[in-house]
Amino acid sequence: MVNLCKWLLLAVIVGCVVGGVSSLFANCLGAVTGFREGHTWTIFLLPFLGVVIVFLYQTFGQEDRGTHQVLSTIRSEDEVPLRSAPLIFISTMLTHLGGGSAGREGAAIQLGGSIGNQVGRWIHLDESDRHVIVMCGMSAAFAAVFGTPMAAAVFAMEVVSVGIMYYAALFPSVIAGLIASHLAAGFEVHAEAFEVLHIPELTIMNGVKMGLAAAGCAVVSILFCMVLRGMGGFYKRFLPNPYLRVLAAGTAVALISLLLGTSDYMGAGNGLIMKAVEQEQARPSDFLWKIILTAITMKAGYRGGEIVPSFCIGATFGCVAGNILGISPSLCAAAGMAAVFCGVTNCPITSVLIAFELFGFEGVPYYLIAVSVSYAFSGYYSLYKTQTIVYSKYKAKYINRKAKS
Repeated sequence: MVNLCKWLLLAVIVGCVVGGVSSLFANCLGAVTGFREGHTWTIFLLPFLGVVIVFLYQTFGQEDRGTHQVLSTIRSEDEVPLRSAPLIFISTMLTHLGGGSAGREGAAIQLGGSIGNQVGRWIHLDESDRHVIVMCGMSAAFAAVFGTPMAAAVFAMEVVSVGIMYYAALFPSVIAGLIASHLAAGFEVHAEAFEVLHIPELTIMNGVKMGLAAAGCAVVSILFCMVLRGMGGFYKRFLPNPYLRVLAAGTAVALISLLLGTSDYMGAGNGLIMKAVEQEQARPSDFLWKIILTAITMKAGYRGGEIVPSFCIGATFGCVAGNILGISPSLCAAAGMAAVFCGVTNCPITSVLIAFELFGFEGVPYYLIAVSVSYAFSGYYSLYKTQTIVYSKYKAKYINRKAKS
């Protein structure tokens, strides 16, 4: 009973603090995105904004490890300091102002993890309890920014080690996520939601078609991880200087966007998601350009995250696959979002819950098919090099190895 009361109090504190900061972050990001969309010339600032980001990280002595550092903190391999919070806040704003292809969840997770860790230090929690409060912070930040408290609570427990759920964090993560989500709503941070236009009756043929689309999404998720890793290796070999790297990357993103004649790939890609799910419109090359521009942006040192771009990649690929296979493109776009997210994070339960919270429960059988097929077909690739594969995806067998980044 004492532990229950302790974690209830801590969850409320973390939910309020992280929810408030994350709400401010989400509103600022919305304002920055709105300004960029109304002033497309800001794309020319991207190389110079990248220089500012590198300068900030080097000046304040913070290694640029992002979400990897939060996951390492939970396993006692590292510690995410409080100064990560303002750094990731500012650098994500600058990335989105310049039109870099990046998401926002990486920033949210780092914000929540660093604040949760610091609260644990202030009240002198032991090491095990600090791991739990870091997961509370992750859950609260994810829930506040996305408005998906169910998925947020499970993601914090599921993402660290594939095959193991940290159930000790379930109660406080749920409470912190719910509080943060409601607090964000009070600050007019609206939950993400999309309307799926047509959900056909589940038949064997439709199930097979969805399975084929999901297998394609798994391949796309592997491609995304490989391109990210390849771009990181390219930068390390040919552009080791961080200032030259962001200048080159920012210039490349700006030039590619100008040559393509569209601003669709700037930022997180919410516009492309909306078109794919609610208008059934996606160009065949949309997912490829989003992969390329996200890799160029994120591996150069810009900040934000890869999860929302993965949603965009999944939605656009799924929409195209639906048109080819002859099944609702809107439904395939929704299922594709969940499938690619599952492929790049190895978090099937979170993926299903995200589909439920974003699209409702009418398409449940299709989302379950998409996520399960993607999980099985995507192998051991991951966005997070510090993620550990504890149990095999294919056998009831302990393997305990790092995921492929």
